[in-house]
Amino acid sequence: MTTGVVLSLQNSIDTTVELAREAEQAGIRSAWFGQTFGYDSPSLAAIVGREVPGLQVGTSAIPVFGRHPLLIASQAQTAQAATGGRYHLGLALGTKWLTEAGFGIPYERPIRLLREFLTALRQLVETGSADFHGELLTATTPLPATVPGAEPSVPILVAAMGPQALRVSGELADGILPYLAGPRALAEHIVPQVSAAAEAAGRPAPRIVAFVPGVVTSEVETVRRKAIEELAFYEQFPSYQRVIELSGATHAGDLAIIGDEETVAAEVRRYREAGATEVVFSSTDLSSAEDQRRTWRLLGELAGG
Repeated sequence: MTTGVVLSLQNSIDTTVELAREAEQAGIRSAWFGQTFGYDSPSLAAIVGREVPGLQVGTSAIPVFGRHPLLIASQAQTAQAATGGRYHLGLALGTKWLTEAGFGIPYERPIRLLREFLTALRQLVETGSADFHGELLTATTPLPATVPGAEPSVPILVAAMGPQALRVSGELADGILPYLAGPRALAEHIVPQVSAAAEAAGRPAPRIVAFVPGVVTSEVETVRRKAIEELAFYEQFPSYQRVIELSGATHAGDLAIIGDEETVAAEVRRYREAGATEVVFSSTDLSSAEDQRRTWRLLGELAGG
């Protein structure tokens, strides 16, 4: 079972590298970095991956609005070369609020933009060149766009959960990065849709990298209350509202896996049975540092089992 954790930039890059090293020593296979308006996630992933050679590293996920395939391809290929082929690129649609407030651009036709972005980006990472002219963007290479050492081709994954995004991702990406999608939503809606789209496009079965808030702890009720409070942020967005409901939950925090080792391991197995090819824990710092270490140890044991 492949397991991973979400990390963020801590007090310093050196501190983040040490946390990643601790995760790797616990047996965890991958570390993932989000993208907002702070640190640059491909750069941080490249640094961590180079310093901790036992880890796969990835971004989860870079919004396509306000970016361009040429620039993302440069970042991703540089990270791939720096890590010796252990970088995984995650993209997202982002949200209307953050896009329009942050970039001052309209959040319009997101699915069309995603399709064009992926089409151009795949040309770039697979061939080092592009000649794409779409409705919303153009990507051409008057100069070569190859990066020496960026091999194999960078895996492209999308934080897709809605029907249209799943269809585009199945056709054009290597997998998806669902978050706050419980086993029911995965098994009944997400995995069948993205798998059918990939099969129809003649592509391999997609990777399903399930991101799940989770903590091993004896303070279950306290940590659950904290999870409900901290994860409530996602409940304001329609895409998350939908997937939370499809998962049979009321609050985002209801989907956090919280309990002792046996409880958490059983829940992780449910995600695997629902179609997840990889399980990545986020919010492992909801409780104490010792609980975080317990969580990482268990994930390492599951990865080795």
